[in-house]
Amino acid sequence: MNMKQSIIVLVLLLAGLMPAKAQNDETMNRIETCKENYRTLFGGEALTGQGTDPEMMDILQKFIFGEVFTTGNLSLKQREMITCVTLATMQTLPQLKAHAGAALNVGVTPVELREAMYLTAPFIGFPKMLNAVGTVNEVFKERDISLPLENQTTVTEANRHEQGAAIQDKLYHGGISAVMEGVPGGMGEEVARFLTDYFFGEIYTRNGLDLKTKELLGYCILTTLEAESQLQSHFHGNIQAGNTPEEVTAAVIQCLPYIGFPAAIKALRIIKQETAQPTASATDNLVRLSKITVDVNRLDEYNAYLKEEIEASMRLEPGVLTLYATAEKDAPHKITILEIYADRAAYESHLKTLHFQKYKQGTLDMVKELELVDTTPLIPGLKIK
Repeated sequence: MNMKQSIIVLVLLLAGLMPAKAQNDETMNRIETCKENYRTLFGGEALTGQGTDPEMMDILQKFIFGEVFTTGNLSLKQREMITCVTLATMQTLPQLKAHAGAALNVGVTPVELREAMYLTAPFIGFPKMLNAVGTVNEVFKERDISLPLENQTTVTEANRHEQGAAIQDKLYHGGISAVMEGVPGGMGEEVARFLTDYFFGEIYTRNGLDLKTKELLGYCILTTLEAESQLQSHFHGNIQAGNTPEEVTAAVIQCLPYIGFPAAIKALRIIKQETAQPTASATDNLVRLSKITVDVNRLDEYNAYLKEEIEASMRLEPGVLTLYATAEKDAPHKITILEIYADRAAYESHLKTLHFQKYKQGTLDMVKELELVDTTPLIPGLKIK
């Protein structure tokens, strides 16, 4: 192992991101791998020793095409789409142009490449996205690819919210409503709606790329932006979309030569942290019945508090699986709530939320009796349709 490889391994070891065992020289001929990958991607020769900075080009090409391109089980198509969205996010347009051509060379279709550029818009804004699209269009024109490409829109004004909400709920139950609570003027609700209607409703519903690919590319864009909080939620979105932790990790490492070690290590630490969190099983569910007797004269007031609390809990808390409230037909002040939480930690977290505290304090003098009955599910994990 040469000095540069030793430094790379040492950095990753110190970051706690790889085991203390590296490939040996017998299993890794990075020079030949570099030349083969470069030839496939660009149709030319690597490591020529030509140009104004042949030493740096030697380091760059061996590292990117001889090492990074062999890390993880990603196809060349995936690697080039990842590279293109990373370069688009960074607005390094000359390099984007070169890799757009390489992407086409390894089988990325014009529509796939354009959709990858369109996908960057919600993350980096329209002006930067248009710069990237313009660069890619130059490549299309040079290759006599007719523009505009075929339309990939699947939604209408009437259904974009519904379609976006369906995707958002699948990947990110609750969206960003909790984050937007309390924004002055109630305008946080508008931002949450923009995310549903535009990001998921108009961008994520487009044809050309499947949901799994969109999530993986989105994670690479967020890695480039060092968007820490979004990297946490989008890791789980990737898992929901069908990507494995190993695929997400390989995608981040594919970004590394372009964004540098600090940004890549930040994303890898988040993956490590989120992967290490235990996943609750159905047998961990906390299930109870809350039997409540309410002051008859304040029933409407109590029900308003309860409705607000249940809707907020179901929308904002992934660990709250079910809150189903019923009232006795002949005694509507006698209320029973079926409560199902992912586990005890989710229940305890629920008790600390602002919406639960508002309900608890607001109804304190309305509740005449409260009985909490812990139960054991007879069929653990049974879904409520």
